[in-house]
Amino acid sequence: MATQHFDLIGYTRVSTNGQDARLQRDALKTAGCGRIFEDKISSRATARPGLAEALDHLRPTDTLCVWKLDRLGRSVKEVLTIADSLHDQGVGLRILTGTLTGTYNPTGEGKFFFVMMAAFAELERDMIHERTMAGLAAARAQGRTGGRPTVMDTDTLSAARARQAKGESPTQIAKALGVSRASIYRHLPTSNPRTVPPGQNP
Repeated sequence: MATQHFDLIGYTRVSTNGQDARLQRDALKTAGCGRIFEDKISSRATARPGLAEALDHLRPTDTLCVWKLDRLGRSVKEVLTIADSLHDQGVGLRILTGTLTGTYNPTGEGKFFFVMMAAFAELERDMIHERTMAGLAAARAQGRTGGRPTVMDTDTLSAARARQAKGESPTQIAKALGVSRASIYRHLPTSNPRTVPPGQNP
């Protein structure tokens, strides 16, 4: 038997089992949603099975309906990603309350919404790229490069042992040699460098 399909699909989300999604469900039913998918998840959870099922159920020319835009995603990035996915599927989005209340279709009068979402997504990607490049440039200016610290070579290890013998702490040694403190602990496993007699290896 074929699964019954509805053109207007609702989605609700509440953060915990202690919260009630009845307000959202009632609003979606009043709007005419034939089927409603729901998630009850903590704010830290990444998987949203209800939303995944709703997106899988949607077909081109369908419309996903939410009570408010923030029910669709917990961050701007997440909302942009989902909006882009809806546009690619040819699915519209209807928002019942909030500043962006309205129905937005991938074509026609609602197209501007998806164009705006795509523009924001591109802007966010550009800003992330710009921050990354700025961070790498700052690191290079300080004599560092991106990625994991270079493994200690023989000369660096000898210098580290010499500084340890002088009584320097792992933090002081790491800072002086430009390596991570974890590398110092890994190559100089003595728990207290000050206890190592001068001239002896740990």
